[in-house]
Amino acid sequence: MIRDFLEKRAGTWHEHNIPEYDGKILYDIIVENNYTRILEIGTSSGHSGIWMAWALSKTNGRLITIEINEGRYQKAVSNFREAGVSDIIDAISGNAHNILDELEGPFDLIFCDADKDFYKQYFTDLYPRLVKGGCYTAHNVYDTSPKRQFKSNGITEFYQYVKSLDYMETTLDESAGGLSISYKKY
Repeated sequence: MIRDFLEKRAGTWHEHNIPEYDGKILYDIIVENNYTRILEIGTSSGHSGIWMAWALSKTNGRLITIEINEGRYQKAVSNFREAGVSDIIDAISGNAHNILDELEGPFDLIFCDADKDFYKQYFTDLYPRLVKGGCYTAHNVYDTSPKRQFKSNGITEFYQYVKSLDYMETTLDESAGGLSISYKKY
């Protein structure tokens, strides 16, 4: 059912959604590491959440996802229902800056695709709730190449910071939407 929903909608996900390629990466990270507790900041209309929920359906896990825009939130909830994954997703409408302190964790994977100027702050706030061996991912991250750089100093600051941390192993996949992938070593 989930695969059919994604195939039917392939190429139609726009408005702040990740490309299918990045969805597959998130799916693989979750399944390969048997992650069960996922947090997403920036739901948009639910494409990334559906990919992660599909993986979580195999690991028996749950996704918490937060969206600030009410219209996108409502569309995401509808998409989750239509894809058949709403039973494993806790979708929250609101400002992540006001909600994150209420979330206990721990989390196996955190996916950040929200306000780019706060990427580093999201990381520093959430790192203590990421398990050892857990993964912190962020979208729209590219190296410092001017032609590929998303227009936000916050992304550059975040990426330079997380790359410098000896307790995080960070790689960058620029094949589609720019996905930084950082594993917590200790």
